[in-house]
Amino acid sequence: MTLMCAATMQQQAPPEAAIETLGLTKAYGAILAVDHLDLRVDVGEIVGFLGPNGAGKTTTMRMLLGLVRPTSGSSRVLGMDTSSNLEAILARTGSIIENPTFYPFLSGRDNLRVIAKITASSPDSIADVLEIVDLTSAATRKFKGYSLGMKQRLAVAAALLPGPDLLILDEPANGLDPAGIVEMRKLMNRLKDEGRTVLISSHVLHEIEQMCDRIVILNRGRIVVQGRVATLLGAHGKIEIRIERAGEAEAILARIPWIESVTRDGDLLTVAAPLTRAAEINAVLGHQELFASELHPRETSLEQYFLDVTGDAAR
Repeated sequence: MTLMCAATMQQQAPPEAAIETLGLTKAYGAILAVDHLDLRVDVGEIVGFLGPNGAGKTTTMRMLLGLVRPTSGSSRVLGMDTSSNLEAILARTGSIIENPTFYPFLSGRDNLRVIAKITASSPDSIADVLEIVDLTSAATRKFKGYSLGMKQRLAVAAALLPGPDLLILDEPANGLDPAGIVEMRKLMNRLKDEGRTVLISSHVLHEIEQMCDRIVILNRGRIVVQGRVATLLGAHGKIEIRIERAGEAEAILARIPWIESVTRDGDLLTVAAPLTRAAEINAVLGHQELFASELHPRETSLEQYFLDVTGDAAR
């Protein structure tokens, strides 16, 4: 009995947190860049950190890395308090924050040699990370001659150089062409398979949708929504129903509390409701002898979901 209880307790133990913040706040005068942020990223997750420009994403990442001192609140990274264990945290963390800087007259490989020396990383890893980011053939070219996409890939290589447990990446796909973005997605999934944790901000929402386990959306320094991508998009989708006597069907469905809205275009109804409740909707209509000739879910994209929850219609 004791062994069974112990096993059950072990199975129910919460996952270890790679990043955990409590009330993390950064104010610049009267402006709250980050407003009492409670963020958790579990070990082995890829989490998309999203929000409009100025939402507080980069400021949060900078606080996690000790580049900005918080006004209040606390943060722990890899189980250690950032205020007292920063050196140990940085030894196990790779990062890209805003526009990374390299020596323009050094080659890509020589830039990585400098970084390896600064971070006490093994120079033997340089060839491996160049291969991972597909820069082996350009390794001897000077950095100043690199395209924007190549510069971003070199930044990812630098972040990978110490063999980190955690990656904090601010817009790593910036400047990448479509093929490069797909390669970045493959790289992130490979890192997850290796047991590493990734917190990644990006405006390439289609790729975030495909690569991330969870998303956290910030707006004006606060988390407005977070959760698993499939769950959030499924709950935010729409159900299209083609049916005779559509006016009657519209009136019936509009009275159901968990249906957000119903719009009608001729015999086509568009119902804003959780996609998992499509069968219930069909049953409600059937009970009133209203039978759909077509009923199918239309899952929203992450891009549209992002616009809806942030109100950032310009993006």
